[in-house]
Amino acid sequence: MYKQEIKVMDCTVRDGGLMNKWQFSDNFVRGVYNACVEAGIDYMEIGYLSSEKAFDRSVYGPWKFCLQKDLERIVGKNETNLKLSAMADIGRIELDDIPMAADSALDMIRVACYVHQVDKAVALAHHCMDKGYEVCINLMAVSTVNEHELDEALKDIAASRVKTFYAVDSYGSMYVESIQHLVRKYINALPGKEIGIHAHNNMQMAMSNTYTAIMEGCTMLDATLMGLGRGAGNCPIEILIAFLKNPKYRLLPLLQVIQDYVHPMQSQIDWGYHIPYLISGALNAHPRRSLEWMDSDKKNDFVTFMKEMHDNEILE
Repeated sequence: MYKQEIKVMDCTVRDGGLMNKWQFSDNFVRGVYNACVEAGIDYMEIGYLSSEKAFDRSVYGPWKFCLQKDLERIVGKNETNLKLSAMADIGRIELDDIPMAADSALDMIRVACYVHQVDKAVALAHHCMDKGYEVCINLMAVSTVNEHELDEALKDIAASRVKTFYAVDSYGSMYVESIQHLVRKYINALPGKEIGIHAHNNMQMAMSNTYTAIMEGCTMLDATLMGLGRGAGNCPIEILIAFLKNPKYRLLPLLQVIQDYVHPMQSQIDWGYHIPYLISGALNAHPRRSLEWMDSDKKNDFVTFMKEMHDNEILE
């Protein structure tokens, strides 16, 4: 599947950090960075930009904040073709926390928001653009948004200066038909803007949904090493690269960092396919409850979890 315009973003550290509060070793982050450089990956999302007023540094690792001193420790001046990205959540970052792009190793900031926050997301995105960054907006939890709300949000995005907008399957609940509908809707509503795809794997559909998004015109593709990410994880980057058949990408460096750093981490972090994540995906529910269940001594009592989730979803 060779398409010259496609760009791949590795989100291993940013999304995977949701499973260990971004407490990755420098060797791990540097290993991922070096592998992305050697593999020809276009972007690496190295963490979040967050306010220290919102998060405690004694609890969260450095990749929740992405300070320049931490970035330099890993990438130096990043004199490579790999661009670095960080994500900013609405309400968890202050404008003064964002340095000028000229003073940062970051090239891109991705603004994550819910549908009722789109106006604030556009304002933050414009602020970042004015500081010299590439910018995307990722609209989260779109599987819970009705068509009217989404249409109104897309009008705001269309009128903005933001060049890239992401289709996001936050709950890992979508099938290919939903992705097809969503991407077509975005492309029609946002002429001239680039569309990306960020898929979660609760229903084991992340790769299929990413493939469908490519077929429908998405050119920014998110993935992570061995699917490392929140809960069930994401589209595995090694599968994506094997599929793309693009000569600018190399699979071997990704396999090396998986072998050296990511695969051994499975003994510490319980991500990937597990029944509680399937249940939250099937019910189109936020995975927070399944994450809590997986951390409890009842993690293998799937039937009780299903009953509790089903009852709670009906009540909600």
